[in-house]
Amino acid sequence: MKVLVCISQVPDTSTKIVLKNNNTAISSDGVTYVINPYDEWYALIRAIELKETGIATEVHLVTVGSANVEPVIRKALALGGDEAIRIDADSDDPYETAGYIAEYAAGGAYDLILCGKESIDYNNGTTGTMLAGLLDINYIGFATGIQVEDNGAVVTREIEGGEETDACNLPVVISCQKGVAEARIPNMRGIMAARTRPLKVVVPTKIAPLTQILSYELPPAKAGIKLVSPDDMDELVALLHIEAKVI
Repeated sequence: MKVLVCISQVPDTSTKIVLKNNNTAISSDGVTYVINPYDEWYALIRAIELKETGIATEVHLVTVGSANVEPVIRKALALGGDEAIRIDADSDDPYETAGYIAEYAAGGAYDLILCGKESIDYNNGTTGTMLAGLLDINYIGFATGIQVEDNGAVVTREIEGGEETDACNLPVVISCQKGVAEARIPNMRGIMAARTRPLKVVVPTKIAPLTQILSYELPPAKAGIKLVSPDDMDELVALLHIEAKVI
């Protein structure tokens, strides 16, 4: 069984975001980029687990981006991927991204395609569904558990107020979240080996995006903290009522 894992590059959550070009773009100066946690901790690690148990024979990694994403895809290789593919295109539109991955995956005979439930930068959570639609295969989202047996998958997924268990035939696209696997740290041997392993670069056919980001806006700055004496309940109530407007 061949598994394809979709990897996206995102800014580290500790990075301070700076806008440029009249708030139409995000400055990359000083930004630390990492693998999207949902892609790394859950989708990729579950794929590696399937290989370790003999269910999967190959785990391929695919990302969409220019050469600056290569350190991120190499970290994914260090964790245990067999082959890395970089689709040479820049996109912040989920349909365009899904289209590039679908174009590549269509010729790869993949039985299982895993991705994170969303990326932590744009939080669209739609690339996986669009990918399944473009490939015309099954899709299950928000998975908290994945078991593969025979020619199908049994997936536990989160729903409003609980969980449900679904069964479907392969091939299938599954978006993953917490519960699917336990995060791992790459070992030194994997890191050293990943530095010199070849990356397959694919030049895609241009796909027109469906959406365009017009501008960004940073959240309002946090207000200062007011300290209230524990003996002055009247002031505390007044602040909660007049300023915070929570009572």
